[in-house]
Amino acid sequence: MSQAEMKRRTIGQQETNMSLDNASHPARRGPEELVPSRYAVRVGEIDVLVVSDGVLPLPTTMLGHNAEAADRAGWLNDMFLPQDAFDWALNVVLVRSGAQTILIDAGLGLDPDLNLPRAGQLVKRLEAAGIDLASVTDLVLTHMHMDHIGGLLVDGVKDRLRPDLRIHVAAAEVKFWESPDFSHTSMPEGFPDALRSAAKRFSKEYHNHLRQFEDEYEVAPGVVVSRTGGHTPGHSVVRVASGGDRLMFAGDAVFAVGFDHPDWHNGFEHDPEEATRVRVRLMQELAATGSLLVATHLPFPSVGRVAVDGDTFRWVPVFWDY
Repeated sequence: MSQAEMKRRTIGQQETNMSLDNASHPARRGPEELVPSRYAVRVGEIDVLVVSDGVLPLPTTMLGHNAEAADRAGWLNDMFLPQDAFDWALNVVLVRSGAQTILIDAGLGLDPDLNLPRAGQLVKRLEAAGIDLASVTDLVLTHMHMDHIGGLLVDGVKDRLRPDLRIHVAAAEVKFWESPDFSHTSMPEGFPDALRSAAKRFSKEYHNHLRQFEDEYEVAPGVVVSRTGGHTPGHSVVRVASGGDRLMFAGDAVFAVGFDHPDWHNGFEHDPEEATRVRVRLMQELAATGSLLVATHLPFPSVGRVAVDGDTFRWVPVFWDY
């Protein structure tokens, strides 16, 4: 066997191991990607797959609209990021625990009014990973912003999901979107209307699938969703634990700038002061436990740990395992 053939076979085997095929039982393989937008992690006996939904270009003021412009510019310069706009990562997680396959959040979907062609890639990328939508038994929503529910609103997706799909979401989140308050947010034009519209349509189309919880619910063995509030009243995080290993999917509670400046208010936070308290509390927990962290808007693959750094925190990305 030639060296090139050996390499091709090795890469193919790695992709098979990382695609969670044994969780999804796909009817067919999806299209290949030049650079697979997925990353697999093992948490004890639980499989976790981080999948990129793409990127969302946003003005840099969204990083901290309560920060001084010079301070924000300094942080962007230190991070070698542009001053006007940046690409905000969109990450979704697929978890297999026992007989259950759990999708955590559903990506942006497609909103032609916002012209965001580089986002809304989740369905295509699940297919590329060999994940059949019909294999998903449970869906957990960290909250009901459109970049977390929009993938469910893409034409044809609902018909491909199981009729008995369970969608877990905090009761406070469902209640909030009946009459949402945007008075403390700082979003680009068009986003509040798009968020309202997506939440209203989601509630109407998926009402019979909702399984609402108050504060905490065990979705599957070792997979627990807990309401934090802050970002939205029903915002939640998911903790995965097995065999001494731990991982937290923090949704929108943690952003890249939040390690250095946890007190900076993100433009999408409906209660910025409470969101700050939640962010600090979660990062203190992560630093104390050494748990892996994945969050929606940390750069893909978004897997790392948190360390205390004086009065703030430090992001420690994992070394890629491949």
